[in-house]
Amino acid sequence: MMDSMDSDEAGFDVLDRRLTHALMIDGRAAFSRIAAVLDTTDQTVIRRYRRLRGAGLLRVLGLPVAERVGLFESRLRIQCAPGAAVAIAESLARRPDTGWVKIFSGGTEVGCLLASRTREDHETLLLRKLPRTHQVTGVSAQSMLHRFPADPVRWLGGDGLDEEQIRALTPPPGTGPSDDLLRLDAQDHAMLAVLGRDGRTGYPELARATGRSESTVRRRLEQLRRAGALEFHVEVLPRHLGYQTEAGIHATVAPGDLAEAGRALAAHPQVPFAAATTGAANLAATVLCRDERDLYRYMTEGIGGLHAVQQLEVLPVLRHVKRAGLLSDGNRLHEPPLS
Repeated sequence: MMDSMDSDEAGFDVLDRRLTHALMIDGRAAFSRIAAVLDTTDQTVIRRYRRLRGAGLLRVLGLPVAERVGLFESRLRIQCAPGAAVAIAESLARRPDTGWVKIFSGGTEVGCLLASRTREDHETLLLRKLPRTHQVTGVSAQSMLHRFPADPVRWLGGDGLDEEQIRALTPPPGTGPSDDLLRLDAQDHAMLAVLGRDGRTGYPELARATGRSESTVRRRLEQLRRAGALEFHVEVLPRHLGYQTEAGIHATVAPGDLAEAGRALAAHPQVPFAAATTGAANLAATVLCRDERDLYRYMTEGIGGLHAVQQLEVLPVLRHVKRAGLLSDGNRLHEPPLS
């Protein structure tokens, strides 16, 4: 139960990776519970977590599930005039309704996830603000129709938890999604804003942010979670796990082959995210590779092995301007100049 630090201070050693895996299973699991499963001390787990989070290597985020709480969600591709991408991406990143913002290789295209609380807000950005923004030359939006489950733990190599440890940390099953939307009130949005910055925020702070009692906040959080309306994600910078190249994938697949191709794509160890979308390119994915040579091998051997793929577009990510923080209100003092 020793807290040996065999890795560089800026990286992940075996215990760090196992802690990361534990948080992927249950982002709000008590440190004492994680310590028992990892056969170490509470102090060691707390110290490791604080080091990783303080260095910006790991964050736990509590994010709403758009289709369960009535958010209007789209993946945007924004074409820009040369030299304008950074300013446009930074403007989008300051908006509380963007989840991530990326600049793709070439520097003339920005991608982002938009999740608006109302249809009017969604349409205002898509139909008015972006088209009228100086140096935006084109905008396309895709709706995500279905997300194919992927296993992010594959990035951890052989340093993850075993089946018994996974069972010990897995939360009890919830009621599962239904056809009824969960309506969020102002207190819910205040709680989600805090969890969007730190998914492990304690109940006392959540109570202060919402004006509710700690017991009420605890019940509401668990209610949202059991209903599939709130998920906890672990955000890790891929380069600290050895992945230096990221790309967005847009593939065109015949409708009859879409489900099978999506499941196959999500099963690839290079793919942390895959979804069926609207549009001519109806299969979108994020790909993480060790380097560009690894990306080439994946294109030719990985995606190349999916014979249902008729057309393929690969967009290497040049810069992440915003990684997460969906519905976080941390930047509301700085209104974006999109008009």
